[in-house]
Amino acid sequence: MLHTLKTYFGYDSFRPLQEDIVSHLLARKDALVLMPTGGGKSICYQLPALLSEGTAVVISPLISLMKDQVESLSANGIPAGALNSANDETQNASLRRACTEGKLKLLYISPERLMAEANYLLRDMHISLFAIDEAHCISQWGHDFRPEYTQLGFLHQQFPDVPIIALTATADKLTRDDIVKQLRLNNPKVFISSFDRPNLSLAVKRGYRKREKDNAILDFIARHPGESGIIYCMSRNGTEQVAQMLGKHGIRAAIYHAGLSADKRNEAQDDFINDRIQVVCATIAFGMGIDKSNVRWIIHYNLPKSIESFYQEIGRAGRDGLPSDTLLFYSLGDLIQLSKFAAESGQQEISLEKLQRMQQYAESDICRRRILLSYFGENVNHDCGNCDVCKNPPERFDGTIIVQKALSALVRAGQQIGTGVLVDILRGTASPEVTEKGYQKLKTFGAGREIPARDWQDYLLQMLQLGYFEIAYNEHNHLKVTPAGSEVLFGRARAQLVVIKREEKGTEKQKRAAKGSRTEVPGMEGNGGNQQELLDVLRALRQQLADQEVLPAYIVLSDKVLHQLCTSRPTTIEAFGNISGIGEYKKKKYGKYFVEAIKKFSK
Repeated sequence: MLHTLKTYFGYDSFRPLQEDIVSHLLARKDALVLMPTGGGKSICYQLPALLSEGTAVVISPLISLMKDQVESLSANGIPAGALNSANDETQNASLRRACTEGKLKLLYISPERLMAEANYLLRDMHISLFAIDEAHCISQWGHDFRPEYTQLGFLHQQFPDVPIIALTATADKLTRDDIVKQLRLNNPKVFISSFDRPNLSLAVKRGYRKREKDNAILDFIARHPGESGIIYCMSRNGTEQVAQMLGKHGIRAAIYHAGLSADKRNEAQDDFINDRIQVVCATIAFGMGIDKSNVRWIIHYNLPKSIESFYQEIGRAGRDGLPSDTLLFYSLGDLIQLSKFAAESGQQEISLEKLQRMQQYAESDICRRRILLSYFGENVNHDCGNCDVCKNPPERFDGTIIVQKALSALVRAGQQIGTGVLVDILRGTASPEVTEKGYQKLKTFGAGREIPARDWQDYLLQMLQLGYFEIAYNEHNHLKVTPAGSEVLFGRARAQLVVIKREEKGTEKQKRAAKGSRTEVPGMEGNGGNQQELLDVLRALRQQLADQEVLPAYIVLSDKVLHQLCTSRPTTIEAFGNISGIGEYKKKKYGKYFVEAIKKFSK
């Protein structure tokens, strides 16, 4: 197993659980595998495929994901193919022939195509195993439910002796049980890896308005010059506005959402994978098919609907294990909108529960990583040191008077207003909604004019979290004071609020410094410009080789491998092959080019 791992994938050792899963599958037993994005799931079925007779059939939901996997395998010298509608009939005919003649080690196929081929191609093949990728799609409790996945239960009936491995990055217990049941897995062993991705930094900014979000995004991207990232937005309109804003500032960005034609979506994805653009502004329609290892950052422009969605989306950054940043913007408006969606969904109770857990994460004043891990049933006894709460613990103050002003204004307005009108009343803003109802005559009109509107939004979020009022979603999102809120309003209890800290806009000097900075990589510190210069030389060489082969650059060699080459600077092809992540095929194919470039640079 280790020899094959080193020969084809270039690794000297397994990651946690990989060896156990491979052995289990080679013993022809079923398995359900939960591993975070970037945790090394694909090795768990690709290695057994190489070590077994016949062809492994991998069921995958997206053509882009299949293409990416097949390119990666081919780049490692492994015969693989994808049977799908993106091929012409000649290509598919030749793939079928290769399968029946046993020339392919892995065949990627969609669930729909699998059903169509079940009594034809599959019957004529020697199948070593079935791997069902993105297995959460089979469950109505999963966050990307796809009805076509529910038919996969037939596999064990038709192929009783072929082992099945189901893999997913995010599934709670309910979803896991459903996957096992729907696939009719035979006494499967469930392997659950640690969900911790310590290389991802976690940060939340709340109560930002559009212009403030835009400025924060530009500052954030300036700290990642030329590095790929994804900005997730709740709406299609949001993706277009953000992409337009980035374009005005000279940042190459594309949009991706379900309203675009398939050609437009494929073009955006292809440009992103091949580094022709730096940023994709996308709805949740984007990303499942992305295996790009050098995504360095993820921004959520709005609050996601569940921790599963959020975790899977941030997991698209730093798949190569290098440091990567994530940022989540969160506002009361997001919460109201998502609550409305959840209340109108077919699974109201569970959707609202999942949203509430997401809200708790966003509003937390304890280590964010601990909240994420505990959601997936993993408890740790220490803080991570790599989230905004750990880096800047919140300060509190006695906010009783602020809370009383807000609740008093709410009660005086008959508890028939939403957050926007409440802030207008407190600020003394005679907006049309305020004057129409005569709220400008209230005693509390202008009682909080010394507090900026954006801070009132933040305080209202805190008050909602503390349970001082609730939102009646069935009454036009009107706010209602709770018993706990009444205790504060009438002076029977005190209220502690968190001090709002706003980052000052950076000086021009700071911005220029930020523009020159890049993601810091362990082992690269203190090596100065010399190390960075070599990295730039190797990146340019990698791009040149990728262009010649019409491949994404990260498939030639990952960023992590390039950083290791900069540190160890091999001057022989043998030494080049000893770098983790370089197998025999890549050593023979690319060794001479990179060794020559390193020697030339070191002269």
